[in-house]
Amino acid sequence: MSKLSESIIASIGGVSNIQKLENCMTRVRIVPADESLVVMDDIKQIDGVMGVMKAGEQYQIIVGPGTASKIKDEIQAVLDTNKTNQVMSDTKNQMKDKFSLGGKANSFLKNIANIFIPLIPGMIGCGLILGISTVLKNSSLYADYQSIIDLLAIFGGAVFFVMMIVVGITTAQVYGGSMIIGAIMAGILTHPGLANISLFGENLVPSRGGIIAVILVVAFAAFLEKRLKKVLSGTFDLILNPILVILISGTVAILVLQPIGGWLADGITKIAVASIEHGGALTGFILAGTFLPIVMTGLHQGLTPIHLQLITEYGMTTLLPILAMAGAGQVGASAAVLLKTKSKRLKKVIKSALPVGILGIGEPLIYGVTLPLGKPFITACIGGAFGGAVIAFFKVGAISIGISGITLLIAIAENKYLPYLLGLLTAYAAGFIVTYLVGFKDLED
Repeated sequence: MSKLSESIIASIGGVSNIQKLENCMTRVRIVPADESLVVMDDIKQIDGVMGVMKAGEQYQIIVGPGTASKIKDEIQAVLDTNKTNQVMSDTKNQMKDKFSLGGKANSFLKNIANIFIPLIPGMIGCGLILGISTVLKNSSLYADYQSIIDLLAIFGGAVFFVMMIVVGITTAQVYGGSMIIGAIMAGILTHPGLANISLFGENLVPSRGGIIAVILVVAFAAFLEKRLKKVLSGTFDLILNPILVILISGTVAILVLQPIGGWLADGITKIAVASIEHGGALTGFILAGTFLPIVMTGLHQGLTPIHLQLITEYGMTTLLPILAMAGAGQVGASAAVLLKTKSKRLKKVIKSALPVGILGIGEPLIYGVTLPLGKPFITACIGGAFGGAVIAFFKVGAISIGISGITLLIAIAENKYLPYLLGLLTAYAAGFIVTYLVGFKDLED
């Protein structure tokens, strides 16, 4: 076990005090059994920790991309030797969630996040490949290497080809259903044969409601599957459960949930497109300027289905490039802090977090630099707002999600590479200038 993992365990109050353990791309998330045993100041001083924040009962320790999953696995290995304690702790936490409104809200956001987190590596990989193939298609190389470039486009677009099925599988996992049932329900919703069927005078539409409909239907199927398991037993459960779940859930999906999902998806995408189309730079300024506080609340997790729906319906998401400017504002603000601070520790944190911030992963900068300092967090939001205004003015869109920052450049739609770069540089510059002028109270080592 690494020294970083040992230090985190010690500062959180020991392994027996870890009630729940998770990770996202950049954070190790821990819910302690007894918060009085957690020493926040000790966590902040650990070498390798870029920042720490508390969200409800959860302590989110920023250690950076790649490192987060490694540290989580190391701590989990220690927890596996304390299984009895873990079961008791999980039960206690479930009771808290059951009788807490805040717990229910956090649980919903956590479920949305857990549906899409497993997809992130695939979306990043395919997004970059798709972006490269798009650039090559618009170059002189396409005439000589058409087959290879078209094959690259298939590689890059594969994640969207299977997206509905994969979301069906991960949604079933999150809501406690069978993965194969989740895949089947998504398959029913996307089956091209639906177009040949008419009910109540209307033709059915394959994939109507997109990702949103899949989540609704699979969540219902998982709920039904668990209830039937309590009624059926043995051989009857093995045979009747999947038959009843598929028939009942499929019927409810076609008659109720898919139309509802379609209505929600259509409404959300039309509002998003119309606000950018008619609101222009002002809309971009507001969206990018308020995105970082939204990230802190966890509400940004709900935007992933919207991005995917926009890509499915319009071929690109105009929201992502705008929101990416929030991270760019962080980069500019952190660069100004790096120039002005006298703190060696803060300089070290910024130097390690800036490269990943430029690549589009802004959490280390948020929780390790700008948020603890106060004013730079606000000035970073202002910098991002100016960048968002530029992006919205030029109506820049992205053909993929999962990437941000400078890496998003190759996934920009309609060859609007220069407008995206202009927005990025504007956010960098505005974040830097405003932060440098406003200043901040420096930290002591």
